[in-house]
Amino acid sequence: MQNVETAGRDGLERRRDTLERLREERDIWVSTGHPERGPHQVPLWFVWHGEALWMCTSATSATARNARAEPRVRLALPDTSDVVLVQGEARCFPAAEVPTAAADAFAAKFGWDPREEEGPYLYVCVTPRTVRAWRGEAELRGRVIMREGDWVPQPSE
Repeated sequence: MQNVETAGRDGLERRRDTLERLREERDIWVSTGHPERGPHQVPLWFVWHGEALWMCTSATSATARNARAEPRVRLALPDTSDVVLVQGEARCFPAAEVPTAAADAFAAKFGWDPREEEGPYLYVCVTPRTVRAWRGEAELRGRVIMREGDWVPQPSE
């Protein structure tokens, strides 16, 4: 692996790039924890809709069980040279109770609608509370671009 140093982006550019990736990417790593069983991590499809990340999983999965027992979650986009980490609290919606617009956005992005499946599915919605984004060492300073659910103000705003 070769370490390539990049010039640092300002906060506005990081925010724009992060939002673009949240709109465009398909997969995200979801980390949950169970009070007795410990951590669990799995990649899931997601859609950015209504300022939140929406994922879907089997209602009987470890991810679903953990999110119900301990809603604090961490999410990570898969590119380690363009890091985006999200922390938030999961809200869970059985397929029959998910907001229609969010489920429609998920189905449109993936061509698959869990609401039409026989098995029980659970939609997991995470509204970010903290977002960190950086590309290389040059961007470690200022990597927190959202704090307590608000985008960090930038000097040019």
